Amino acid sequence: MVASVALLEASNVVAGYGETEILHGVSIAVDNGEIVTIIGPNGCGKSTLMKVVVGLVRTWAGTVRFRGVDITRQDPEQTVRSGLCYVPQSDNVFPSMTIRENLEMGAFVRRDDYRHRIDEMFELFPDLKRSERLRAGTLSGGQRQMLAIARALMLDPVLLLLDEPSAGLAPGLVHTVFERIRSISETGVSLLLVEQNARESLRMSDRGYVLSGGTNQLEDSGPALLANPKVGRLYLGG
Repeated sequence: MVASVALLEASNVVAGYGETEILHGVSIAVDNGEIVTIIGPNGCGKSTLMKVVVGLVRTWAGTVRFRGVDITRQDPEQTVRSGLCYVPQSDNVFPSMTIRENLEMGAFVRRDDYRHRIDEMFELFPDLKRSERLRAGTLSGGQRQMLAIARALMLDPVLLLLDEPSAGLAPGLVHTVFERIRSISETGVSLLLVEQNARESLRMSDRGYVLSGGTNQLEDSGPALLANPKVGRLYLGG
């Protein structure tokens, strides 16, 4: 029997900035249809790993494979074209452009008529539809985050990477963001999240990873990590 190939597989990744090594041989995988969350203390390399996957930070060692293809040194635009999109934590919208213009920019590599996709995004994010002519710079933090996610979805990605999607949001908006993430998953898109709101994120995740000091510490199902006393004590506030 031939073993199934993970949708995304990062193996023994070593990377950093300048002469500072941040990741010391980290490995993760995401299967088709999964929601996977990476948690850990600030500075442990979570966001760096996301940037390595999308090609914004180069690996010093190790490999990244997407849909069975080695993308370790692939140009980020080519990676996006292959079906992998990334939403950074900040600077993730064009503030001088309207909501609709931001969505149009999200379709920059499409060669078909993408207007139907804008309509789908307005169905998924109705608050954006009501404000579509407003400039993104005038939006609240929650609305900006919704717009950033919607813009990434304009390309119909197979895998969506979200870096701290609930960071800095009011509790009510946090709940809304996670509800939208669930809705996106139900359309068949796989998701890889970095999240400080570990409890909420693990609750809806198929699997999770705990990073610390730039290395893998734990891997388990989302519910199992939630129930793990060590994870609860160190990362869940209890």
